[in-house]
Amino acid sequence: MKVLVLGNAHRAGVSEAAGRLLPFLRQHCDIVAVDLLQEMDLTPLSADLTLVLGGDGAILRAARQMGYRQTPVLGINLGRLGFLADLSPEELCACFPRVRGCDYRITEHLMFECEVEGPGGRRTFLGLNEVAVQGGPPFHILEMDLIINGEPVCTYSGDGLIVSTPIGSTAHSLSAGGPILGQELPAFVITPLCPHTLTNRPLVDSADHVYAIVLRRGTPTTSLIIDGQEDLPFTVQHRVTIRKAPVTFKLVKVPGRSYYQTLHDKLHWGAQPKYRIEPSSPSERSSG
Repeated sequence: MKVLVLGNAHRAGVSEAAGRLLPFLRQHCDIVAVDLLQEMDLTPLSADLTLVLGGDGAILRAARQMGYRQTPVLGINLGRLGFLADLSPEELCACFPRVRGCDYRITEHLMFECEVEGPGGRRTFLGLNEVAVQGGPPFHILEMDLIINGEPVCTYSGDGLIVSTPIGSTAHSLSAGGPILGQELPAFVITPLCPHTLTNRPLVDSADHVYAIVLRRGTPTTSLIIDGQEDLPFTVQHRVTIRKAPVTFKLVKVPGRSYYQTLHDKLHWGAQPKYRIEPSSPSERSSG
């Protein structure tokens, strides 16, 4: 098995974990390359599996770094939440013989292309989580038009707007009141940030459609943020177009790790509230 090892050495614990894991991995597979600084051109490299050390942010960077040649990713969680990177280094060592024997499932997930047009020309970005328009100081209400397949659909007034993939639906979009989508759905969710009207609610629509956002009114520091990592100025002279990418993100799922289990373990989704039981009579209250 040929393996790429990626990660973010600027995060605490990543270099140390790589130092412990690499000798083990070299005994069980062929390591094609190690890049903990996220600076290599991965295009000419061929591998069966990419191990990403870090958290979900490291996986987002790795997905963009692999570009249009996506290799299945197995994430090793060295961060806090680890929604995508859900194996610890110890669990990786325990299950790696099964991984080497291809005893795992690969799930494929929607990625997007974000095309930004403005006075500086046109740029295209590949992403996995979401595209967000957010204002900065001075903090005034933003006004944005949403256009789907060339048809003006809605004008949003508020603090911003998020266009998210199913993978990104459990990130910024969820905290803004958006729904949780099944990770393999071919759909986008559009979630307004603090909309100034009760009629603006999240919208789920097909990934086969093309979405455009035009800013009607912004602030000098309004930004377009891609996957929480690329931060671009966004003005009334810009237009952003979001569409399904021609490649998918491939995530390795080892046996015993389901999406709903991850929702329950990481986000406590579906858990019952822990009510305090009050004594039912004066005698019970005094005896308690």
